[in-house]
Amino acid sequence: MTGETNLPILLRNMRPALHGEAFGFFSLVEEVALPLLRGAQGSFQEEEGLTLILPLETARAHGLTPEAGWALITLTVHSSLEAVGFLAVLSATLAAAGISLNAVSACHHDHLFVPWDRRLEALALLEGLAGDRPFGTP
Repeated sequence: MTGETNLPILLRNMRPALHGEAFGFFSLVEEVALPLLRGAQGSFQEEEGLTLILPLETARAHGLTPEAGWALITLTVHSSLEAVGFLAVLSATLAAAGISLNAVSACHHDHLFVPWDRRLEALALLEGLAGDRPFGTP
């Protein structure tokens, strides 16, 4: 199965799920990052270092202090990596409410990291987009 590309279907069926733990983003040198990689929610190699997305509990247990805490909202619809406009609609909705967003797209789902203290507001906004109305109607 290749995932959904139809924007109205994606929005209607996205079923956002809020995870219960807070995460942090860390840019680490390889020697520090590699032992933590298995417990990471995600990683990305950048020129400046290996970025790890770690549960805050794990990070703190290893002496790492996050700049901020992030909540993870997974969109449980199977979205295609080739879907056009899905993240743009979500980003615009959250931006209009002044909520920052860090999105990670994987093979089956999109994962949204929003500020921990705004997680319930972000979830409500996303759930509002998933109503039964046709896309583009009030």
